[in-house]
Amino acid sequence: MTTWTDHTADRPVSLTAPSGINRAAHHRLDEAWLAAAWSHPSTRCFVVSGGQVLIDETADGRTELVMTPSFEAPLTEAHRYFLGTDEDGVSYFALQKDALPGRMDDSARPAGLREAGLFLSPRDAGLMVHAVALENWQRLHRFCSRCGERTVIAAAGHIRRCPACGAEHYPRTDPAVIMSVIDDRDRILLGRQVHWPEGRFSTLAGFVEPGESIEQSVRREVHEEVGISVGEVEYVASQPWPFPSSLMLGFVARATSTDITVDGDEIHEARWFSRDQLGAAFESGEMLPPYGISIAARLIERWYGKPLPTRTAF
Repeated sequence: MTTWTDHTADRPVSLTAPSGINRAAHHRLDEAWLAAAWSHPSTRCFVVSGGQVLIDETADGRTELVMTPSFEAPLTEAHRYFLGTDEDGVSYFALQKDALPGRMDDSARPAGLREAGLFLSPRDAGLMVHAVALENWQRLHRFCSRCGERTVIAAAGHIRRCPACGAEHYPRTDPAVIMSVIDDRDRILLGRQVHWPEGRFSTLAGFVEPGESIEQSVRREVHEEVGISVGEVEYVASQPWPFPSSLMLGFVARATSTDITVDGDEIHEARWFSRDQLGAAFESGEMLPPYGISIAARLIERWYGKPLPTRTAF
């Protein structure tokens, strides 16, 4: 077996770098503190709508969230979410609206997390992923799962309470495993989902089921989707993925078999690749790399030993 040097070992997974934001959860139920923070002249806020925010490019080439002082913000009371404070004491809020506001200078543009997350600073990316996750949850969980009554927002956007039965509902996070599967010839297994375009391959992934450990989930998903048996499972890293509410748990899985049988329901095609074969497929355009913000790209890079070709969107 050839030994490869991992030149990507120090590359962080997107959306996981320290943001410098203290979520300050102890303030979420303190209405007086929240009101004072909202009215402070240093407070900054931004609008989130349908998973998108406004971003802008600065004169020195950086990409930033478009934020405004709270006193310039669009009116909203119920859908104002406290995201935290930075080391300078600046408070940050997200405002959920039906549409993004227009911009007089026309330089800003709407962007989703898949596009903007690669280019924003850790602070802005952390704020955006928090806001998008809350907005997704708020839009999809407006009624009580216990009695069916419409719920109301509390805790600065982090709880929904039922006025009828008193139940409290918290933001949903669905654990999902994502894995690079490696065989004893040091090849990687990549698959193409049935709804993906021709040429787009990536790592396998799936949701953790009730009563299942994450290691069991890795082995089950790989076997269900491509018929491959897995032995050793090694945890790598995690990534928040609010599309709409996943937490991706990344692994390297060691295959104990190599005969592929795709399920045909989720996976349309799966192939083993050596590094040379994968590089040639990228070079020829036969294969499209995963978009760079995804932990899938990072898992493949760890095996590949160098950065993948740049691809910023679907």
